[in-house]
Amino acid sequence: MTDLADPGKPRTRSGSAARGPTRTRPGPAHALLAYVGVRALGLLALAVWSATRGTSAHTLLTGRWDSLWYARVAEGWYGYQVRLPDGGVHSDLAFFPLLPALERGLSQLSPLAAPDAGMAVSWLSSLAAAWALYLTGTRLHGHRAGVCLAVLWAAVPVGVVQSMAYSESLFTALAAWALWSVLNGRWVWAGTLAALAGLTRPVGAAVVAAVWIAALLELRGGRRAPGARMVLGLLLAPVGWFGYVAWVGVRTGSVTGYLDIQGQWGNGFDGGWAFAGFIWENLTGTVVGGLGLLAGVALVIWLYVLCVRQRQPAALLVYAGVVVTLALCAKGYFGSKPRLLLPAFPLLLPAAAALARWRPARAAAALAALAVASACYGAWWLNGSGPP
Repeated sequence: MTDLADPGKPRTRSGSAARGPTRTRPGPAHALLAYVGVRALGLLALAVWSATRGTSAHTLLTGRWDSLWYARVAEGWYGYQVRLPDGGVHSDLAFFPLLPALERGLSQLSPLAAPDAGMAVSWLSSLAAAWALYLTGTRLHGHRAGVCLAVLWAAVPVGVVQSMAYSESLFTALAAWALWSVLNGRWVWAGTLAALAGLTRPVGAAVVAAVWIAALLELRGGRRAPGARMVLGLLLAPVGWFGYVAWVGVRTGSVTGYLDIQGQWGNGFDGGWAFAGFIWENLTGTVVGGLGLLAGVALVIWLYVLCVRQRQPAALLVYAGVVVTLALCAKGYFGSKPRLLLPAFPLLLPAAAALARWRPARAAAALAALAVASACYGAWWLNGSGPP
């Protein structure tokens, strides 16, 4: 039988004629390298700034604010509390257990002390988060948007928190991979990751809501009964968050035990009343500060509106909406709100999609400028009021 293929072309192992070189599909390497570059710049700026002030960048990253509480839980587990001069009590039960558990495990398996183990977990988690953000951006708007999304998240003003022994990086990684699993219909993975996110931060409820509502919308659209894997994923999703809150309730002897502990810390959900009062105080005092706060809130709301107009998948919209609502409508230290918004990465998708349409050189210059600004702000912020 005569072979009709061109004899001059190289053949594949199966004997068919090769069709010429194939283009390699873009992967996450560009996004991860760019992410590492932005965060390395931030750490360098922090080291230089701290050296000029005579402070320790290492201590700022591992030994202040909430990182101290996580380290105490890792070293002695729960039971530590501080009685304040006014009679109030701050209990370590306010801090969810996954990060200190990982700190404890890593410190036992390596020479790292608990605070350094916490920082190592955050660094690795931030890479995992950047990877998931890249995949999400790529799925929705293409490879360049995926890269831009990862870089934008690294270059937000409070991006330095991603390098601290805090739980934001771990939570964002778990949340982003859970949402990625939802987008791909991997319900058992989505539920498992949502459960782990629920063991990391109180806002883990946002991931649970996203998984459940996305599943309900899919079932409604398909007009079918849920499969076994979807049911299992939906049952797993709330286990982490509900399990820890229930455990605290049993330990304190009160159904509202966790809410009571948060209240002792001055935290709680009041619909944004306290935050509105804080903004009003600034408007009637330092007018510039009040206007700045209003501009910040307006920016966050505008970004969410853009997400809705962009018709993001329901899972992303629900997740971002709950994170934003809990951040803006909760009581507590108001300087923490930018940090609380850090996991709301879908807010950055409209900007990532827009940058992806720019010429590469122009987009790179804009992202580089943001990275420099973020590095300088993070170094100044961490050496000042910082993220309690």
